Amino acid sequence: MAKTKTRDRMNNEINAGSMADIAFLLLIFFLVTTTIAEDKGILVKLPPWSDEEPDITKLKERNVFSVLVNADNQLLVRDEPARIGELRERAKEFIMNPANRPDLAEGPKNAIISLKNDRGTDYDTYLAVYNELKGAYDELWSELSQRRYGEPYSEEMPFAQRKAIRDEIPMVLSEAEPTNFGEEN
Repeated sequence: MAKTKTRDRMNNEINAGSMADIAFLLLIFFLVTTTIAEDKGILVKLPPWSDEEPDITKLKERNVFSVLVNADNQLLVRDEPARIGELRERAKEFIMNPANRPDLAEGPKNAIISLKNDRGTDYDTYLAVYNELKGAYDELWSELSQRRYGEPYSEEMPFAQRKAIRDEIPMVLSEAEPTNFGEEN
């Protein structure tokens, strides 16, 4: 009898043979059920590739709202120093052309916003400037949508309504290649 008691004490081990199977099943479960959040970044539709040189002779400089950001994060808007806070209103005024200038007689369809920054520009400044310019278009689209359809512009609107608004006020935001500090065009 004494031999049986010592044998029973020595065999009190936990069977770990199925532990690896359980860990593997848990790993598969969490891999399948977990969603990974993705940063969408800046959603910009690029123009189609073309081997032809663009015809810049049709472009009138007075139809271009140029925004330059230097390495010190200072803005130059249409050759005048400006602050980021006033950029949205100035862009909206330029796009809608309240002065009825003959060069923008067709309204916002001829308005081009040109954004150029220096390679030394802070990314936060670049995003703030881009957000203000995009915000100007968003506000104009929302105002037009409110006048036409009685509701603010949103992605939930029918596609035909969104297209009509974007056709009337197209977003033409041209980004030039960044330059190094002190480099000419």
